[in-house]
Amino acid sequence: MVGELGDTVSLEAQIASKAKEIHTDGYPMSIGEVLSLYKDGDIDVHPEFQRIFRWNDDQKSRLVESILLGIPIPPIFVSQRGDGIWDIIDGVQRLSTIFQFVGIYRDHEGRLAQPLTLKPTEYLPALDGYSWEVATESGEVFTDPMRRDFKRAKLEFRIIRKESDENAKYDLFQRLNSGAQLSPQEARNCLLVMLDSDMFGKISELSENPDFQECVPLSDQKEGQAYRQELVLRFFCQVAFSGTRTELPQEYGEYLTRWMRDAAQLYGTDDSPMDVALFNRTFRLLNDELGEDAFRRFNGHKSLGPFSISSFEFVTSGVSANIDMWETNSDQLAQRVRTVWTAPEFRDNSGTGVSPRRRVPRLILNSRQYFSSVN
Repeated sequence: MVGELGDTVSLEAQIASKAKEIHTDGYPMSIGEVLSLYKDGDIDVHPEFQRIFRWNDDQKSRLVESILLGIPIPPIFVSQRGDGIWDIIDGVQRLSTIFQFVGIYRDHEGRLAQPLTLKPTEYLPALDGYSWEVATESGEVFTDPMRRDFKRAKLEFRIIRKESDENAKYDLFQRLNSGAQLSPQEARNCLLVMLDSDMFGKISELSENPDFQECVPLSDQKEGQAYRQELVLRFFCQVAFSGTRTELPQEYGEYLTRWMRDAAQLYGTDDSPMDVALFNRTFRLLNDELGEDAFRRFNGHKSLGPFSISSFEFVTSGVSANIDMWETNSDQLAQRVRTVWTAPEFRDNSGTGVSPRRRVPRLILNSRQYFSSVN
């Protein structure tokens, strides 16, 4: 009983403490008001998200249909920054669709996007070809009364006020998008855009590095899930790893996300864990010596099979940790990489029976030693 009471008091204290860290408001706003806020720069919809979220014109048209018919739309969550501007946490695609439809949406480079021409929908098939105010060859425009009704429609907003804990909006984003139709890295990319858009830009830039792309052949499905950007992030996370051989404190996906959040706070400073030069040197060397075989299984005669994430973790960790030596002895690198597949340091800690949580720290530490000498 004493233990149960103690747990209850502790839980109540935690609830009281955490509740004080998050301050929220909620109220409806007309679309006309929201349009004015966007035109004045008072809402940041993070246009970089448009390269992550993928709504087609049919989905966008269904949103317009819902607004016209008064069908409830999920609340839009925003966070009020210190300068008063609203960061969109959940609802970017809904708002950007509305802004695109009325012809005011600007992409990540500040260019006006092509206004949306609607598709037929289930309840309003006559929407087909309609646009806001500029007629297409086969379509018509909304009338003044239709535009007024659209702008008077209400959207429900949930606002995290600026006096809330700084991490509140990031935690909320992760929770709201945990079940969304996003790959793990697409969700991380959205989070990173809010944390530090420059770091997101650099990760995206490095994912297009020719040497990296040549060494890491991926399926179209993986390419479409931002997996290449995840591998860039993994590289820097591995380089920065300073733990022991024990398993990670949480599942690897969560571990990588937490590392990214910490790294974003240091990006652009002397303490940033992202050594871009090291990334470029590592993949230039691996591409020169092994090309697309850098992370493929070697059976003793030839490389075969698809890209191996365990090999990526092992080889990049070891080579990057000893980059000066391997640049000097580059002619011996290919053979050392091929011997990885029979080395107990790799073989005993990889494969389907070893979870990433247990595998990653062991492979990183083993590889740094394995690649520490030429012979």
